[in-house]
Amino acid sequence: MKSFLVTFLLLAQDASSFVVPNNPQRAFSVTSRHAIDDKTEVREYFNTEGFNRWNKIYSESDEVNSVQLDIRMGHDQTIQKIINWVKADGDIEGKSVCDCGCGVGSLAIPLARMGADISASDISDAMSTEADRRAKEMGISNAKFYTSDLESVSGNYDTVTCVDVAIHYPTDQMTGMIKHLCSLSDRRVFFSFAPKTWWFVGLKKFGELFPGPSKTTRAYLHQEEDVRRALEDAGFKIAREEFTGTNFYFSKLFEAVKS
Repeated sequence: MKSFLVTFLLLAQDASSFVVPNNPQRAFSVTSRHAIDDKTEVREYFNTEGFNRWNKIYSESDEVNSVQLDIRMGHDQTIQKIINWVKADGDIEGKSVCDCGCGVGSLAIPLARMGADISASDISDAMSTEADRRAKEMGISNAKFYTSDLESVSGNYDTVTCVDVAIHYPTDQMTGMIKHLCSLSDRRVFFSFAPKTWWFVGLKKFGELFPGPSKTTRAYLHQEEDVRRALEDAGFKIAREEFTGTNFYFSKLFEAVKS
């Protein structure tokens, strides 16, 4: 109980400290001022203060506190679950993968090293540039990193991935986001999100009673049934799923395959 209370107090001080970082979109129309503001906040945050913070978290840097280390461990677990599924299938080599909201390449780079042809984007130029730098430093040539909001990504790919990005979208935007992701995929989609339960909602509301000066982006939770329905409506079905939860990170992961 205590650790979750601490989590949401921190969340109120910086909404993006709770689960993930990364992207938003346009293939579905953004009509509300609220949605536009979310997108602007995410872009600006992850190009400035957010980049410095999350670049350290998503690295092997020792310049992180215990909370950031816990978040790193949780995110790494989600990434590893995807990698384990891909390894179990044994068919990623030579396949095209579109990673939307790639951050600093935490998933895109390992998949590239496994032989996938990677096209990865992030709304933050600082993030995508860092991902490209890391890939080049490792001698990876089969990964392209570029700056784009999620809804502007186009093309057709064997696999589409979107890890810990939905937290930046309200539910009405999230369903359109999933529809667009699925339109890019010929076979499967890996999608993770912060699940909405009475417990997490209650703790989040409690944390919001203690706003801090560093609060930057909104954090949105999503009902599992809403995500499932959006995937099914787009012509996909859940093949595998996992939940990852640490003291300061929680995320539900779906692998959805084309029906």
